[in-house]
This record gives sequence, structure tokens and C-alpha cells, in this order.
Amino acid sequence: MTITRRTALKSLSLGSSTLLLAPLLSRIEAEAAGSEARPTRFVFVVEGNGLPPEQVHPEGIEYKAREKRDKFEEFSLTSFNRVPGTRDSGSGPRADGSETRGGNAVPAQANGQAVKREIKLPFSLEPVAEFQNKLTVIQGLSGKICGGGHSNNFGALGAYAGRGGVGNSGSAPGETIDAALAKQLGGIFPVVGLGISDRPEHTVIYNCSAWGRGQKLPTQCRPDLAYATLFGSVADGEGKKDFDADQDLLDFMVGDIKRVQGALGSADREKLDSYLGAYENLRQRQQRLVEVRDRLANVAPVPNDKFKSEVETDRLDAHFDLAAAALIGGLTNVVTLASGVGDPFFSVRFHGLGISLDKHSIGHGGSFQNRDWADLSTTIRNFHFKLIARLMKQLQAVPEGNGTMLDNTLIVYLSDAAEGHHSRCWEWPFVLLGDLGGRLKSGRCLSYPNYATAGHRTINGLYTTLLHTAGNPATTFGQADPMLKDFDQTGPLPELLA
Repeated sequence: MTITRRTALKSLSLGSSTLLLAPLLSRIEAEAAGSEARPTRFVFVVEGNGLPPEQVHPEGIEYKAREKRDKFEEFSLTSFNRVPGTRDSGSGPRADGSETRGGNAVPAQANGQAVKREIKLPFSLEPVAEFQNKLTVIQGLSGKICGGGHSNNFGALGAYAGRGGVGNSGSAPGETIDAALAKQLGGIFPVVGLGISDRPEHTVIYNCSAWGRGQKLPTQCRPDLAYATLFGSVADGEGKKDFDADQDLLDFMVGDIKRVQGALGSADREKLDSYLGAYENLRQRQQRLVEVRDRLANVAPVPNDKFKSEVETDRLDAHFDLAAAALIGGLTNVVTLASGVGDPFFSVRFHGLGISLDKHSIGHGGSFQNRDWADLSTTIRNFHFKLIARLMKQLQAVPEGNGTMLDNTLIVYLSDAAEGHHSRCWEWPFVLLGDLGGRLKSGRCLSYPNYATAGHRTINGLYTTLLHTAGNPATTFGQADPMLKDFDQTGPLPELLA
């Protein structure tokens, strides 16, 4: 009997290393199995200071204020034909130019004449125009349970009331969606958290991600230090020395704790178990980094001036490079990129774009050099989507199975402050890029009914949907909205699943 490469990979057992090496093993299996393998990756791009829904609404599709949305509507994001004035509720324009109303296809023609309607992305989204068929704009989901304000902190990704303090002291009542997905997908680094804050001297902040109740995950704000953590095993000079020193220290700490345990009674030994487990996990991670050193050497970015720059745009640019390399190198399946996210980190400035006014002031309607707040905020948002577009191209350039890494990656863009700078979370816009190998429908704009209107859904449903695509059949995520007790708040969003 011939044992194929795929069979060998399926039977491979690395004990506790299996979870740590999951991203790399899924890559190898995908290469061996072709289109049969379905690796899954997620990138969350969270921008602070709110996202007015009209800033990501496609041109050519009527924008309705929240109060006027009385039914679910779906629109294609590619050019399509449409009968003027005949739109009804239902699935909306289809790829062949027809519409779905009441479950029946309706040809797109008026008095025998087809009417052409061009869909164009707004300025904020223009950088990803070439990926329009992979784009999904979601309007109308609410997140009232999160509380609102300048930032919902951990609640933005947790779908719960996650404020209770500011910044590093803010509460994390439970896991966030990036952590929940990481638990499902594994990785040497289950979640890679990168981002910028309002101060260049910040090294690590705790602002939006949590492994569980009270277990806040770090956001690394200095690209040079993040590089050392992720790619220290292939670094040169001092970076390599630091990596080796860390490994030696962890070996010593594990051995020292075990020696101390041996001299203690059983009750006291148990008290040291958590410390031992933490250090052993760190040591194991260092060992895994050594094992994949050759692969990392081929994908690690070259540290340059932007990795130590005090200019916010440079640092965010470097973080996106690190995110791409971490995904391609198989270090992780989940990355969270946080740009000025969390209270009090949202007063970040974008000097690299020629904007010296902080985003807090912009959110309050401030102007700068004869440019109003909307012009300033969309310019900053456009920059974020330029970085997202570059990340997509980097993933698209890496073969995987019968496609590319991009085919198996979903990028989720949102703001931690929902629909506005002083949000109330009546609605929470999202932009998705990717279809996870056909598991999600894409190339559409979805508009959900207003809060407390029949058919309304919350962000909890979106996060439950993401769990389903990763193989977790959860029925709920986060906390239910008590004001919507008569609404079904369980299960995924069927409009998204293919």
C-alpha cells in the first residue's frame, strides 16, 4: 500500500506541537491536497473614531438613513442592469442582471429596454476596487449591547459590554472573536496583535482583544520589537543574540521552577503550576520558531527605517508588512491590526498624510487647512485600504492548493466606535474582503433593517457566521441585546453563507 503525502500529513501527530504548528501544517497539506484542503485565515483591521456608514457605501446604490430601512436589501457590487423604480425586498440584483423579488427572478428591463447602472466604490474603498468581486459591505447591524461612546474597547470584537474603564484598565468580560477563531485554528502565535496608538513611545497596549474573561491580549505598537518577537530566530546581529538569550532564559526558568517544586509539598507545588505552564508555553513557542526558521527566512520583511519611525503612517505600514509575513510564514492564522483603537488611544495623528489634527478633534467636526472633517477622515480611511490592498496582493502572490493564500483569507474591517465618533451603536458598518474559498458570498452590499425592525440582526450574528466558516457550529457569540428579546439573536447570518 502506497502512503501518499496527504495521508502522511493527516496521520501526523506532534502532541502539543500540533496546535502550535497548525498554520504551517495546513499550508503544507493544502499544497499536497490541492483544492480539497481548505485552510482558513482571518485579518481584523480595526480603526478608531467611528465609521459613518455613508463613507463606505457604494456609489450607484441608493443610501438610506437608518430610520428609513424597513426591510432587508441586497445589491450586487458589479455593474448590473436594473428596472428603475421596481426594486422590492428580497435578494436584489443578480449577476445576470435580473432581480429576485418574492423568490422569483425578474428580468432587468423597462419597456423592453435594459437599463445600465454602474456601481463605483466610494473614495474610502477605492484602493480595493480591483477586488470588488471579493468585497462585501454590510450596513445596519447593531451592537447596542456594547455601550457606545468614543470606543467600545474589547466590546467591538467581543459583542458585549466591554468598557468598564479606560485603556489598559478597561474590562474584558470574555473572549473576542479573533481569540475565538484562534482557538479553533491554532498557531505558534494564536493571535498576532499589531497597531498604533496616540503616542509613539507606547510599546504594548491592551485595547481590543481578549483570550477570555480578564485575559486581555497585547497589541504590539513598536514594529521593531514585533519583528524581534516574530522573526527573531532569523534576525541578524543583536536581534539574533536577543532571541537566543530569551531561549536560554526560558530554559533556565522552567528548570528552576521544577527544582523549586521538588522541594515543596503538594499544596505549594500546585501554586507554581500556572507559572510553570506559562514558561513552558513560551519555551515551546521559541522551539517552534527555530523549527520553522528556514521558512521564516524566506518571508521575513527587511527591517528598515519605518520600523523605528515616530511617524504613525510608517509604523502602521510596517505592521501590515509584519502581518503579511506572519501569515505567509505560517506563524498564525489570525491577525488583528488596531489603528488608534481603544480609550484613550484614539487621538492618534496621521502626520504622514499631511494631517496634524488628531482624530479625536476630527471626530468632533474639526477642520485642518481648509479641509473639513469628512475629507480628513476619508483620506485617513483611504490610506488604511491602500495597506489592505497591498496585503491582499501579497497573499494573492503565494500559491496554495489550486489557488492562492488570498482565496482562503478573510479581511474584516470595522471601527471600534461603530457608526460615529460618539457612537450609540444603533448600527455598525463592516467591510469584508474575501470569500474563504467560496464559503461566503461576496461582491455585494447588504443592508439590514433598522434596529428593532423585523429582520434586524446584530454584530453577534456576524461573528457567529465567522465561527461557522472556521468549523465551529456555535449558535451564539457575545451577549444578547436584552432590548431585542423578542428577536431571534441566534445562529449565523444566512445571507452571508454560500
